[in-house]
Order: sequence, then structure tokens, then C-alpha cells
Amino acid sequence: MKFVIITGMSGAGKSLAVKAFEDIDYYCMDNLPPSLLPDFAKLWRESSKNINDVAIVVDIRGGVFFNDLFTSLEILKSEGLRYEILFLEASDEALIKRFKEHRRPHPADPTGRMIDAITLERQILKEVKEKADHIIDTTSLTNAMLKEEINEIFLMGHVQKKITISIVSFGFKAGIPMDCDLVFDVRFLPNPHYIEEMKDMNGNDQIVQDYVMKFDQSNTFLQKLEDMLKFLIPYYQKEGKTQLVIGIGCTGGKHRSVTISNLLAEIIEKDDYRTIVTHRDIFR
Repeated sequence: MKFVIITGMSGAGKSLAVKAFEDIDYYCMDNLPPSLLPDFAKLWRESSKNINDVAIVVDIRGGVFFNDLFTSLEILKSEGLRYEILFLEASDEALIKRFKEHRRPHPADPTGRMIDAITLERQILKEVKEKADHIIDTTSLTNAMLKEEINEIFLMGHVQKKITISIVSFGFKAGIPMDCDLVFDVRFLPNPHYIEEMKDMNGNDQIVQDYVMKFDQSNTFLQKLEDMLKFLIPYYQKEGKTQLVIGIGCTGGKHRSVTISNLLAEIIEKDDYRTIVTHRDIFR
């Protein structure tokens, strides 16, 4: 029997998370006042109905009632109820974009500037985020990816490391992605674009990958990049970072950057990090 508390940033995907939990037979409730958590837990335990697992959304829509959350968590703990907190996160840019698309006011400050409301909400949620058992950054996740992540954690029992590595291949001609934490320029590698048979292919094609990686500098670069990231990632985790965005750029974003991004993702995944690969300019 599992008791999961879903919380996190407004616009980060809590409603989608509820649907994912419902699909794996959790009983779900949205926007429960935190003060009612102990009463609901008691009802759940004593219910004669066959309800094994529950997922409850608690967030700042409850207004001043959200302040009751930590008191309720202490009560649950004192009563011996084991719970897990799932915190959903996303970048400021992603949250602003989602709110604009849905034309909804932000619950933290419905009449003010969006960025100020998001900043305020981050402050309100800082403590509960620190207590979270699982943090999912949905900035680069599709709906299907979020569902897969929830399934892996709560259905398959996958132990989640609290950081997502997002690797973005891109072309410098179209500009550097705004959300990159680290950017690496691979334009020094030989360019398959000038090989006639590969010009219209991309780094997902094996022939292109073989060409890019047949050079010593390609393998040396990938090895050094692996060593640096293995050093850096644990420190980013220690500082509480939940998503690391790595940009790999070449001239057009089709051949070299795609190849290196794919191979880097394979390396990082061996250490059980959640890895997302996006090829921004592959079809430009």
C-alpha cells in the first residue's frame, strides 16, 4: 500500500501526473487541503473498499491552508504512516510558456507579473521540495515521458536519482538554446555535410556516426567529456539541481552534434541517470 503526496510548481504537470497514477490503479484526489491529510489517511486505512494505493495533490491553490502541510506530515509520521512526496519541477521559461498557452492566471499572484508569481511560489515550496522523495523536472518531458517516469518509480520500483540530464543537439546557425547549463562546440570535428552521400543524412544514421567517430579527436573528446561530467554531476546533485541541460552544437545541428549527443546519452544512462535527448535542428 502506497500513500503518495503530489506537489510542486504550478504548470509543472500535476494534472498529468494524476492521470498517470490513475492508469496504474491509484485512487487519486486533487487539491486536498493539507489539514485534511491525516483524516483522509485514517479513512483510507479503515475503509472496507479495496483501495491499496492513493495519490493526493497538495499545492498552493489551497492558499493559507498550505501552511498546514508540515503539521499534517508530522501527524502522519507519528501515526506510523509511510508516505512519499513527489515534487514536480520545471524551468521558469517552460512554466511561463505553459501559462501563456493556456491563458491562466498564476495561483501565487493572479494579478501580478508571471515571473514574480513563479519566484514567490518557489520560495513557498522550497522546504517541501527539500523533503521530497522524488523530484521530476518536466521542462523537457512530453506527456508520455512523464507517464513513463512515474511508472518506473511507482510501478516498477525504479530508484530515481534526483537529477535529469537533458542533452540538446543544435546548430549554431540557429542560435544556442537559452536553457543550456553547459555548451560544447563540436565544430572542430570533421563534417559529414561535405561528403555527398551523407549530406542529406543525420547523426541518427549509422554511416554518419561511423564517419564522425573514426577520427581520434572525436573519441578523445567524448572520453574527456565523459570524465568531466562524471566529476560535475554529483556536485550539481549535491547543490539540489534537478535538471542539467547540456548543449552540443555544430554548424547546422544535423550530423556531428547529433552523433555526439546520442553517444553521450548512452554513456550517462549507464550510471542510471534519467536522460532525455532532443535534436532541435535535425530537420532544419
